[in-house]
Amino acid sequence: MSKIKIQNNPSEDKLNQLNINSWSIWEKEVSVFPWTYSETETCYFLEGDVIVTTEGGEQVQMGAGDLVTFPSGMSCTWNIKIPVKKHYRFE
Repeated sequence: MSKIKIQNNPSEDKLNQLNINSWSIWEKEVSVFPWTYSETETCYFLEGDVIVTTEGGEQVQMGAGDLVTFPSGMSCTWNIKIPVKKHYRFE
């Protein structure tokens, strides 16, 4: 079972309930880089295609239309295949 939670194509109601449009936007070009989450991050992908590989070797693919939660303390490697644009917030 993945530590990364993905909801594919959440409803407009769900996005409005979360007030997604008020969250900051992050953009990144095609690249590969390590990342460790010091806080829980929830994000909504507007554009992009990414494969995130956890320290345990699990590969999770995500991209445009996905609502994703990364747990605090998780280390992983991001492999951005198509440039990313996403709303995000840390908790």
